Amino acid sequence: KKKFKKTNRSFKLMIKDCKICGISDSNTLNFIINHPYSPKFVGFICNYPKSSRYVEVSDLKKLVNVKKNKCKFVAVLVKPDNVILEEIKDLPFEYYQLYDCTPSEIKKIKKKYKKKIITALTIKNASDVNKYKFYSDVTDIYLFDSKGYEKSQGFDHNLIKNIKLSKELMLAGDIKHDDNLKKYIKIADFIDLSGGLETSGLKDTSKIEIFLKNLNKIKNET
Repeated sequence: KKKFKKTNRSFKLMIKDCKICGISDSNTLNFIINHPYSPKFVGFICNYPKSSRYVEVSDLKKLVNVKKNKCKFVAVLVKPDNVILEEIKDLPFEYYQLYDCTPSEIKKIKKKYKKKIITALTIKNASDVNKYKFYSDVTDIYLFDSKGYEKSQGFDHNLIKNIKLSKELMLAGDIKHDDNLKKYIKIADFIDLSGGLETSGLKDTSKIEIFLKNLNKIKNET
């Protein structure tokens, strides 16, 4: 397959992979990491109790103590303080996904804890999108998400269709398990789902199965 290194999203040729977020139980985690089409990223809500997917640190330590296989673990953190950062520093997270942090705060976290950074930007309008420019020096992956946080809300994905990035782009915001993923090919490198994989607020392995199979099909077509 030919690889084109272009920064304009209108030239995106493929969705590389996905993230399944908000994992809070070991049965779902084992299903995901042992799946033949396992996602590249698995996310855990570490310090946001408003979310039904939040995992207490004591439980988190047990939950992530597994053989990850090909998956990368992501600590999802909303404006983390030093307490939570110290509590999770030895856990097997390759990435910190950071909400509501300034570029200087992210820089300090990245330097101290030696983690790759997913900068999460919550989007309602074009001015929210333009904030990405401030984070180019500290970000490894940009995540464009809705303003919903713990709620599965959407935003207009056309707002980010033609922005120019030098880093990879992850897309979230009310994407469903059975969505036509082809519509995201020219927008995103990675698709991020949480609520779209749930039934009555709990992760549903049948929905995860459908999503991972659909994603694998798209990856093989492009």
